[in-house]
Amino acid sequence: MPVKNRFAELLPEITAWRRDFHENPELDYDVHRTAGRVAELLRAFGVDEVTEGIGRTGVVGVIKGRSDSQGRVIGLRADMDALPIAEKTGVEYASKNPGVMHACGHDGHTAMLLGAAKYLAETRNFDGRAVVIFQPAEEGGGGGRAMVEDGLVERWGIQEFYGMHNMPGYPVGSFAIREGAMMAATDQFDIVVTGKGGHAAKPHEAIDTTLVAAQIIVALQSVVSRNVDPLKSGVISVCVVQTDSTAHNVIPQVVTLKGTARSLAPEVRDQLEEGIARIATNTAAAFGARAEVQYERGYPVTMNDPQATVYAAEVARAVAGDVNTEMAPLMAGEDFSYMLNARPGAYIFVGNGDTAMVHHPAYNFDDNAIPAGSSWYAGMVEARMPLPA
Repeated sequence: MPVKNRFAELLPEITAWRRDFHENPELDYDVHRTAGRVAELLRAFGVDEVTEGIGRTGVVGVIKGRSDSQGRVIGLRADMDALPIAEKTGVEYASKNPGVMHACGHDGHTAMLLGAAKYLAETRNFDGRAVVIFQPAEEGGGGGRAMVEDGLVERWGIQEFYGMHNMPGYPVGSFAIREGAMMAATDQFDIVVTGKGGHAAKPHEAIDTTLVAAQIIVALQSVVSRNVDPLKSGVISVCVVQTDSTAHNVIPQVVTLKGTARSLAPEVRDQLEEGIARIATNTAAAFGARAEVQYERGYPVTMNDPQATVYAAEVARAVAGDVNTEMAPLMAGEDFSYMLNARPGAYIFVGNGDTAMVHHPAYNFDDNAIPAGSSWYAGMVEARMPLPA
């Protein structure tokens, strides 16, 4: 495949971009250096239109095909933000920003899409327009939603979206995808349990909020095990337990629980939200305490369109020779879901080899995955918008 050959030639250059991004990670929407460098490179490639500040700090580039009939417009997305993690990789290009690192490979995603943009601007071997999208704030900030709300779809007339993420544990440069629910809806909840504080030696004179909170934590698991259809997926995890006391001999007046709820179907999402509120309030009441529940819906399910999944898998197969089209869905979340809610499309994984898992301080993106990833991005444009015969 000619695309693969070109990206093998470009590998040192793309790797240099990637390592520069890795060395200078930025968080959330504060990706000003990264976005500025992306825009600078796109202009140097001869991209026809470069717009900054979409979704606060996102960058959008438009590349016109050799035959610009505008018959189709394809959006390709990469994320730019890093994580608040102290890096432990030991690489020579490790983060220079203490406490911040590219622990999820967004530096690699950005570099691969830049490589595809350079190739597409050189060759323009397609009919239509390729829109390359560099998004901030994927790690919990909702940058995908911000870009959609800022007119991403309507302003550039995007008809299909395609995105990619690296996956440790899969062979380098291999691909995996599935039709339908690919990643979960990610919600969060806060439960504030109020009882009656008191001396630890006189529990009969108090309403023990620690005991109540413990009962709630255990009972919450019954929502998934006894309310959700066993053939469907749901997760409730209580991740934080806080009290208003640090003393060994004080029964606290207030205990706060914080956690996350994950689901792959709308009806399960509703069940989790209702069940958490019901279990928490009624369990607290049974002990004479009070529970206030705040449930916040986050990223929706990342849902791959059936036909778009076929297109994405065909291109991946052309690049890698084979593709896993039956991977299991993940209960992690991804705000590319907002783009897929706006237009049909698909999200695919590219193998990162035997590395630490994402969000780990020893994780590092494998630069050997770049030719495959860039080839897939570019291949989606050429396959979906072929030149007239």
